[in-house]
Amino acid sequence: MTWEVVFFRDHRGHTPALEFLERIPENPRAKTFKWLELLEEEGPNLPRPYADVLDGKIRELRVSQGHLEVRLLYFFVREKIIVSHGFLKKTHTVPRKEIDRAIRNMGEYFNREEIK
Repeated sequence: MTWEVVFFRDHRGHTPALEFLERIPENPRAKTFKWLELLEEEGPNLPRPYADVLDGKIRELRVSQGHLEVRLLYFFVREKIIVSHGFLKKTHTVPRKEIDRAIRNMGEYFNREEIK
């Protein structure tokens, strides 16, 4: 199966994951895009340490670059990988507020008229 990475766009037209990636340094950004390519190739079969399941349908792409821990949260819809948003991880576990944000974004994605 061929997978396609799609960046979530909210009701205001913002793409939180892309906006996050624009703010991080070039090297971790480039590595993150390489790992997104791996995610497109492997889909839900991409193993740790690259990816992990967090909560239900919410997963994380795990990119380490020097002292930075980049995380992109995403979910699958048919043949698409919807990247909700990203953040720099500073604690051992993914903060609940980040998982909840991804769940809200997933709900918004599924509730749009064009998705039904």
